[in-house]
This record gives sequence, structure tokens and C-alpha cells, in this order.
Amino acid sequence: MSTRHISSDRINSGSVPSERVRREVKRRDFLKFSLAASGGLVIGFYFPGIGSEASAQESVNSFMPNAFVRIGTDERVTVIVNHSEMGQGVYTSLPMLLAEELDADWSKVGFESAPVDPKYNHPAFGMQMTGGSSSVWSGLEQFRQAGAAARAMLVAAAATRWNVDPASCRTESGAVFDSSSRKLSYGQLVADAAKLTPPAHVQLKDPKTFKLIGKPIKRLDTSMKLNGQAVFGLDVKLPGMMTAVVARPPIFGATVKSFDDSKARTMPGVRKIAQVPSGVAVIADTFWQAKVARGALRVEWDEGAMRGFSTTQMMQDFRERAKSPGVSVRKEGDAPTALANATKKIQAVYEAPYLSHLMMEPLSCVVDLRQDSCEVWTGSQFQTVDRANAAKIAGLPAEKVQLHTTFLGGGFGRRANPQSDFVVEAVFVAKAIGAPSKVKVVWTREDDMQGGWYRPAFLHSIEGGIDATGNVVSWRSRSVGQSIMAGTSFEAMMQGKPYDPASVEGIDDLPYSIPNIAVESHQVNIKVPVQWLRSVGHSHTAFAVESFIDELAAVAQKDPYQFRRDLLLKQPRYLGVLDLAAQKSGWSKPLPKGMGRGIAVHFAFGSYLAHVAEVSVTDGKIKVHRMVCAVDCGQYVNPGIIAAQIEGGAIFGASAALFQELTFEDGRLQQTNFHTFPVMRMNECPEIETYIVESNEKSGGIGEPGVPCAAPAIANALFAATGKRVRRMPFRLTEAV
Repeated sequence: MSTRHISSDRINSGSVPSERVRREVKRRDFLKFSLAASGGLVIGFYFPGIGSEASAQESVNSFMPNAFVRIGTDERVTVIVNHSEMGQGVYTSLPMLLAEELDADWSKVGFESAPVDPKYNHPAFGMQMTGGSSSVWSGLEQFRQAGAAARAMLVAAAATRWNVDPASCRTESGAVFDSSSRKLSYGQLVADAAKLTPPAHVQLKDPKTFKLIGKPIKRLDTSMKLNGQAVFGLDVKLPGMMTAVVARPPIFGATVKSFDDSKARTMPGVRKIAQVPSGVAVIADTFWQAKVARGALRVEWDEGAMRGFSTTQMMQDFRERAKSPGVSVRKEGDAPTALANATKKIQAVYEAPYLSHLMMEPLSCVVDLRQDSCEVWTGSQFQTVDRANAAKIAGLPAEKVQLHTTFLGGGFGRRANPQSDFVVEAVFVAKAIGAPSKVKVVWTREDDMQGGWYRPAFLHSIEGGIDATGNVVSWRSRSVGQSIMAGTSFEAMMQGKPYDPASVEGIDDLPYSIPNIAVESHQVNIKVPVQWLRSVGHSHTAFAVESFIDELAAVAQKDPYQFRRDLLLKQPRYLGVLDLAAQKSGWSKPLPKGMGRGIAVHFAFGSYLAHVAEVSVTDGKIKVHRMVCAVDCGQYVNPGIIAAQIEGGAIFGASAALFQELTFEDGRLQQTNFHTFPVMRMNECPEIETYIVESNEKSGGIGEPGVPCAAPAIANALFAATGKRVRRMPFRLTEAV
């Protein structure tokens, strides 16, 4: 097994210089769609009013053999990306796939966000979306085929011009060469190639010849983000656009009983105040005017059934629920009998709270509503769904609605809302103004955190038994929590099962060789809106599973790493990352007094991860010093992006483990901003090392798998350092047992 090590100091990525990103632009200038003298696109966003001009110019000066690539006479290669860029690197990794097969000059490669169109649908999910850590593996063949087809047509065009056999031609760095080294650049071949029919079948490269794929290519979007050229949802400005904020209920399910806007409507810049389904919208010339006026509103709420809701009571209810059998998810052997006959037994209850997605960029949505059309600009992960829901509210056919995907300042699943809540709300606000209207609805950080759609809270009750020789003979786990699928348009993904697969992923596929296994699920109905958050069910199941495996190892008086090895002998890819993480962490080497190491291994989204954490406790404060991460994601595209995602996932998971929880009292959320829902700060971040297993297996995901192992690795390291277990997130040593 060979590996690749990407250390923390190598994951900072820059941008390959190109004319497209060298242009000096005014920081946060509104979206511009300018044409170079040759007709090549300068920046990949559409702005209303000049699309027809651009399209006409492109048709003359470019070659677009398929939906994913456009080559200009200026030699620029624009890759049309059908996934949202929210920091995970798809505006680089997907162009790498296409450019590899095209043999493009990487310094001339750029990107553009795809419009909403069925031809850009996700090949697995049947709609245009970004999620499930699926962008690269789903686009692997798609983008390579697109590049290879374009290359074949360019070669055919050159061969025709030279009157030679195409097989005698080769390509390199954006040009075609014949056997006598005559050269034609791709830009010189655009007109001829555009007349040809795309090939039905193309031959893809042998991976041994790759020049881009598998290499730590610098990201294409870094310079744009540094110089302000990248346009996020909050940056979008339209001529004559107003800005709105919405006063939303303080309790989920509450409705407006009445409101007094006598003071607010007289404040500077306020244009209109209107009730919308989600609350009361204040529309003004600027954001600050709208926000200040909202503060002057007096809204009386009908608080509804959730007015007495308490997360403390909810968890007590969960504990009681876990005492009774749940719906069977997995059953092998006879877990109850094996447990009763076990020499040693252990039971533990693990708790995970509600979590906010906490995107760096809060939600926003711009709507230009007219009588017969509607345009939307937002950072969307769910383009097909968001456009359909916007069209429904606007009362227009879907084809009359255009949705433009901006850069996303983080997503983590929140911008893939099953009800398109932030998009639908913005269309309602535009309707309240009346067509024609242009409005941007902005969510403050407090709005974003208190607006719902959280990672659901979960409780896991697990029992295990060990025989006289120290072998695990029984495992029974019961989970209690809300479904993220039930009651939504995605309920069909449950495939008729009486439980939500997303609630038990990471437990239902328990990889350890245990002869008697019972996995059960209790699905509860609570009116707190929930949805997927980065790593979804794995974000809580891995904590419970890997913590309990560690507890079983302690009962068996075995080394936690070796204990896992013995149970994973039939799982070579699990073993691969487990051994690699242990080896690179120096598992067998002693640590200074007061420090401990913990290990965890998990499979999620097609990839295998293992983390080793090194932790100390000083004056009751937990400090994570180092995290060693091993990943097997099959065939991969860019190791630098992988390292960045694993590092970000580890920090994301560690933040949840150490600091984060959403709590309710009397129906009201108690957290509002970073001061009450912290994220790990730079001075708190550990040294993180990432090691990649070289593999020819099918590509897996990478945006989410770095999250699950962080919490259990830290929890297990705390036990090694202190002899005490933490079973509730966020970790508090005062609750340790």
C-alpha cells in the first residue's frame, strides 16, 4: 500500500495566473459579463440585459462541442461546472478532469457556473444539486468524456486541414501536432471543429499518462476570492434593488397575530412593510435601514404548541424511549441472548445536540420579479428544487424562472433546503412589493442561527457483551431522534422503510466482526425543522459507535487500536486507514504525562477515514494538540484539495465536539451568534496531518468524511489522558464518568 502525505503547510492553495484573473477589478463590484476582444468570457456569471450580446459573440468565436466546455478563438477553455462552489474546490477539480482529457493548457482554463437545465442534472440524483460528497465521483466520467470528445473533434479538424490520418496526430498543452511537428492551436481550430459531429464514443486516457489528475494543482478560484472578483450571494447588486429583512417567529410554528409598524414605516429609507408567510418583511433602500426599522416593529405572536419546548426535557424523553425496543434496522444472530450470557457487559448512552450549519456567509436571496418572468440570484445547492419552488410561488412556468448560482460562503447542506425556504421567502417578499420589483432578502447571523433547519439531536443507547476470552459477542444499539426525510418531498428516499436511513447510517453498516448484532431506531416527531448537515447521520453515529468500541476495548483490557484491528480482519480498506493513522501518529510511542491518544475509524460517502487525536487537559480545559488523518477515497483528483477538506472536516467535527450545542427553553432558542455557538479558533486548532492511500478503487466523497472521526478520536484521547469518558457533546469534563 502506498500513501501520499499532504501536511498542513501544503494545503494553502493559490491560483495559476491567467488573463481571466489578472484583471484589476473594484472589490465587490457587481457581476460583470465582459467580452475580450476575441470573444472569450472573462468571468463566469450572467448579468441580465447583455446575455443576448454575449451569446451572439460566443457563437461566432467559440466552439462548444457539449454542455461542459467552450473553447474560444483566444485559446481560453471555459469549463461549465454543474455543481456549486462552496469552498470544496469543484471549480478546480472538475475542470481538471476535463482539461486532462482535452490536453488543455491549464493556464488558459477557466470556469463558469452552469445554468439550471436538465442536461446538468446529477447523474445519480436526477436533478441539479450539490451534496452527499458526490460532485467529483459523479463527474469523473462525465467531465472526462466531455474533454475527450472535444479533443477528438479538434484532432479531426486539424487532420482534415493537413490531410493526414487523425491517428498520426497528438495533442499537448492546447494544441494539435502532426508527425512532422506541424502545430495548430485549439483556438485556430475552433471554426473547423464546430462544423463536426461529436463522436459517439471516445477513448479515455490511461491513468499512467495523467498530467493533471492526481496532482496538487493550485485552485482556480483563490485569486478571485482574494481580490474581490468572486461574487457571493450577499454581493449581488441590481440597479434599483431594495433590501429586506424579515421579522420571523421567536418559536417554531408561531404565527403573526398582529403587528404595529407605525414607527417603523416612518423611518428613513423604508419603502414598505408587509406580512409574508414567514413573518413580517421590512423593505428599505439599504440593509441597515431595513434592520433598524425591523427593530422598531411591534409584533404580537400566536406562540403555538411549541411554546413550552425544552431540549432538557426532550433528552429525558429520549432516554425513556430508548428503554423500549425500536424499529429493527439490522439483525444478525441473537443479540439479547448473547448479551445475557456474556462474561462482561457494558451499557452507555451518548447524546448529540441540535447543531447549526454556521456558514460563514449568512443566507441571502435576490429576486427580480416581473409579470412574465423571474430571476433569482443566490448561493444554492439545490438548483432544480429551488427554481421549481420559486416558480410555484411566482405563479410562473419553471422555464420562465432563471436561477443564477453565485459562490457560496459555506453551505454544509443548509443551502439544499427541502422546502427552498430562503428562496421561497424572497419571492414572497418580491410579490408583496408587486411586479416589477427587485429585492434582496438578507438574513443576519442571528436570523441564520435562529431560523431552523438544524442537524437533529440524537441519543444512542448501546449495550455490548464480551466473553471470557475478551471477544465481543453481542452488540445492541438503539437510536432516538428526528427524521430529516419524513414529511418532506424527499420521503421517497426512505424507500418505504419504517425508519430514516440517514438516522442510522454509520450504525446500520457496522463493520466489526461481531456475531450477534441488533440495530434499532426510534423516530420522534418534534416541530423543530431539521435537515442534513455536513456528514449527516455520520456526524452523531460515528461518535457513538467509535466511543463504544473504545469502551469495549477497555473492558476487554486490550489496546484500542489492536482491538479494532482484530475486529476488522475482513475489512481491508478499514484496516488500511486504521494502520496508516496509527503508524503515522506513532501510536506505540509514549506521550508526555497528562496527554492521551485516541483513535477512530469510519466509512462515509464512499470513503474510509481514520483519525488519531492527541489531547491534554489543563485546569479543566481540553486542548487538542495534533490530529493525524488517513483517508482512502479511491481514485482521486487533487490531493491538495483532499487535504484541505480533511483538515476543514476535522476542525468542523472538533468544533462540534468541544463547543457547539443548540438548546431550547420555553420554545426559544438560546444561542444567537458565535459568542454562544463558538467555532474552533486558530489558536485552538491542532496540527493536522493528512495521509492519502493510493488506490484504484471507485472514487468516494471527500467534503464530508473528514467530520465523523474527529469527535470520537478526541473523546477516546480524553479517556486515555484522564481515565474518564465523555458521552455527551459538547464535551464537559464535569459530566465525565
